[in-house]
Order: sequence, then C-alpha cells, then structure tokens
Amino acid sequence: MTSYIIYPSQNSEDFLERVKEFSSLLHQLLSLIKVVETLLTNISDTKGLYFIICATMSILPRLRCITVDVTGTLIAYKGELGDYYCMAAKSVGLPCPDYKRVHEGFKFAYKDMATKYPCFGFDAKMSNIVWWKTCVRDSFLRAGYEYDEETFEKIFRRIYASFGSSAPYSVFPDSQPFLRWVRSKGLKVGLVSNAEYRYQDVILPSLGLNEGSEWDFGVFSGLEGVEKPNPRIYEIALERAGNIAPQEALHIGDSIRKDYEPAKSIGMHALLLDRFETPDAENWRKSGAVVLPDLVAAQEWLSSEKPTS
Repeated sequence: MTSYIIYPSQNSEDFLERVKEFSSLLHQLLSLIKVVETLLTNISDTKGLYFIICATMSILPRLRCITVDVTGTLIAYKGELGDYYCMAAKSVGLPCPDYKRVHEGFKFAYKDMATKYPCFGFDAKMSNIVWWKTCVRDSFLRAGYEYDEETFEKIFRRIYASFGSSAPYSVFPDSQPFLRWVRSKGLKVGLVSNAEYRYQDVILPSLGLNEGSEWDFGVFSGLEGVEKPNPRIYEIALERAGNIAPQEALHIGDSIRKDYEPAKSIGMHALLLDRFETPDAENWRKSGAVVLPDLVAAQEWLSSEKPTS
C-alpha cells in the first residue's frame, strides 16, 4: 500500500498535486468503506464475505473455462436462404423458387423435424444427410414446389454441399482474436452449439476457427443427443473442461432462453451478446443479464476490476 506524507514543499505546485492525490485516494477509500458497510448489513456467513471480495476483483482469475455459442456469437449467415436454394435450382436448369415462400417453408419444415427428430435425428439413429434431405424436401413442398426424384436429388446435393462448406457463413472479426486471448490466459475454450457434426469437422475449420488454436473442445447437439436449452448440455461442457465447478466457468451466447438462463441455472456465470441490436436486449438487461455489443466489449468486461455478473 502506498504511504502518503503531506508536508510543505518549496515547490507549491508539487505540494498541491500531492494534496490532490491524497484527496482522491481518501475519496476512493471512503467509497469502498460505504460499499463494505452496505454489504455487511446483508450477510451473516462466509459466503457473503466471499461476495465482498469477489465484487472488487476481476472475474477472469476465478475462471478456468469459457464456453461460447457459435451461430450469432462467433459466426453469422451470409445472404438469404433463398440464395442457396436458387443456385441449386439453377444448377439443374430450373428457375429460382420464390424466396419468401421457401423461407417460410423451411422455417416450418425445420421446426417440424426438430420436434420429431431432435438433435438431427440422434435418438432415432437417423443419418445427418437423411435428416436434412427430409427437411429440404418438406421445405420445397410447403413452398409449393414438387420435383421428381432425380431432379430433387441433384438440387438437394447442391444445397447440402453448400451448407457443409464455409460459403454461407462469415466470421465476426473479433471472434478469432477473442478466443485466442482467452486461451492465452490459460483458460480452456469450449463451443456449445445446437449444430450437427459438420460444424466441428468441416465448417469451423474452413472458417479459420480450429480446435487446438481457437478452441479446446466442442459440445454439439447432433453429436451429444442433447440440445439447448437443456442444462445438461452445459453440464457436459463442464465435464469436458475437466470436471470443473460451475462457478469456474462463463458462457457467452446470444439467446437468453438457450444460452443465458440454462447456464445460470446450473451455477455458471453468463453474459449475452447483442450484435444486431435486438429489441429484446433491453428486457434482458432489466432481468439482470449482462448484455454487451461484441466480443471486444466482452474482453474488456472480463478484464474489468468491477465486473457485473
């Protein structure tokens, strides 16, 4: 702790500067005393004391792992769904299907498949390609397009290949630097996503997000048979991180229902990113959630001396 001795100096400017420094330090000390007094009136055990200590220090030293959602947090879709359905149709000499009808058809088809065969058909032992073929066929039918089997097979193969590559995705510019920064601090990075195996094996590596340099382990619903918002998927992440305690982990995502609430329910720290200025973000904040605009802000928050968790 710095000692301050105030005495007259031949240099009046230096003396005044020292007085200002002392006054500032005294003000900070009095503020801290008030905080401690307030907290002490509300605690009666060692847990409260632990809270006082933690409230005045960075959260980072208390963590051993940070888990991160993928789509909407690290990467985003490029263009519209109709773009890829259009290119597939044109590849066999057919006109583009209507974008709006295809989008609506896909929305309902995907929801129906996710309800009947969750986790991309994991429990039903349905192969990934069969799951998606059924979904895409139903999307077209709901949009009012019916193709013969040979034509549909060609269209589907084009769509399946596109979404199994880096083509429909873009990486947010702060994703790779953030993940590498976290790992440089000695923490493990885990990815937790409602996604199928191609995210882990093909898509993320093709986007420059590699296991071993950007992340340490992945928990993908299509490979685990459990999906968000089931808290079990976060428990699996803790196990993969080395059976660490929930309070030693932080989850970052973009959905209060799928990311924030289930992670908090098992005792993890959590924060939300609002990259697209969603109208719901204000309600997230009112509910007590930490909401930040991007991973640059998340890094600053993690390094802050007085984080709000």
